[in-house]
Amino acid sequence: MAVDELDTRILRLLLEQPRTSVREYARLLGIARGTLQARLDRMERDGVITGTGPSLSPAALGHPVLAFVHIEVTQGHMDDVGEALAAVPEIVEAFSTTGGGDLLARVVGRDNAHLEDVIQKLISVPGVVRTRTEVALRERVPYRLLPLVESVGRSAAKS
Repeated sequence: MAVDELDTRILRLLLEQPRTSVREYARLLGIARGTLQARLDRMERDGVITGTGPSLSPAALGHPVLAFVHIEVTQGHMDDVGEALAAVPEIVEAFSTTGGGDLLARVVGRDNAHLEDVIQKLISVPGVVRTRTEVALRERVPYRLLPLVESVGRSAAKS
């Protein structure tokens, strides 16, 4: 999906001012509200914009411990293990991967003891062979997409 300069400006506003109205976005961009809405609809349809909900902090929800758990899965059990992981509320996301493990899960906990309890729960899932856990000490680069959006926009402008 090609993102042009106007799309980049729209995405920048969405990221920087997520609680602003469509009417105000259009005013700030100097474009018609219908043009903006058509662009937003297209980017949603194309999967560029994937959500509009708030970003939540697990730490503020009482789960300040963050760990990345590598999970090795018995061949043929990936789907079953994936379904079991989806039932664990402390797993905030999980990906199948290449490399040392089969799955990588981002796991939050109230404290280290709670994290250990969650990991023990994972180990007991049928099809899980072993886990390896890395505890995050401090976030160095927060989740962000604006630099990528700007890079894509610069590339589109050169085309």
